[in-house]
Amino acid sequence: MAASQFKTLHEFLNRQVLGQPQFTRNLLLAVLADGHLLVESPPGLAKTRAVQALAKGIEGDFHRVQFTPDLLPADLTGTDIYRPENATFEFQQGPLFHNLILADEINRAPAKVQSALLEAMAERQITVGQRSYPLPQLFMVLATQNPLEQEGTYPLPEAQLDRFLMHLNLDYPDAATEQQILRLNRGEVIEGEEAMPTPLTQQQLFEARQQVMQVYLDEAVEHYLVQLIIATRAPDNYDTELAGWLEYGASPRATIALERCARASAWLDGRDFVTPDDVRGILHNCLRHRIIISYQAEADGITPNQVIDRILQLVPAP
Repeated sequence: MAASQFKTLHEFLNRQVLGQPQFTRNLLLAVLADGHLLVESPPGLAKTRAVQALAKGIEGDFHRVQFTPDLLPADLTGTDIYRPENATFEFQQGPLFHNLILADEINRAPAKVQSALLEAMAERQITVGQRSYPLPQLFMVLATQNPLEQEGTYPLPEAQLDRFLMHLNLDYPDAATEQQILRLNRGEVIEGEEAMPTPLTQQQLFEARQQVMQVYLDEAVEHYLVQLIIATRAPDNYDTELAGWLEYGASPRATIALERCARASAWLDGRDFVTPDDVRGILHNCLRHRIIISYQAEADGITPNQVIDRILQLVPAP
């Protein structure tokens, strides 16, 4: 039952966000794997629209926060408000208490704001003063970065990047898709936006997550998955060129993310077992923000994607 509902949700997302089938699929993978997404793309590629569509398809609320250099941690977490009528302080919840959060241009916020968001992503709680407040059970952050402009930005520290389940890169649509976008926009102005017939309840979503964790992972595939991660930490065991490219490898959190996303990918495809192709299909998204390439590799124009391609060539599949 849950699988068919997710299929309906995926079809709805593809009708709302045209020309980005991998993006909409990865949105669902993140929901199923209970993780957060970092999306890097030029402006105007329907990132906000995608999260709004996801919020329509799932029983939950959505909030967008535009990150700016003058943003304060309290603008995210909320703050204690003084009530003079009874001389007490009352906590006023901030945007982080919603289910789906779009952190737009996250790298424009200073370190203190990023730290507040990191606590929410890592601990599923926020702290104000001496008290901590739990966040909703369904809590997902989709953060965006604009690769075209870096002036006045604060690069995310590696510890925070590691908290994102996947890092996605989006590109402009082709001409045919651009025409479909025009027609969709025109139709929505005339007829109104399409509504999701029956939104997925949070209970159904949590049941789907349990089903994902029960997808069978063979020991040989598990070994292959782990070796892909180990290759980022001990590249000398595979190739001297690869060793020259890598400064630091991925953490165990990458292994967990890779396994959960592989299970979710198999479940979305209607299978009850994980294949090596499931692992390979999401490796780039799970690793590109977790590995640090060397200065020499950067100078030579080597990208994280090329490093991951090389790892896939060197690590034997089962």
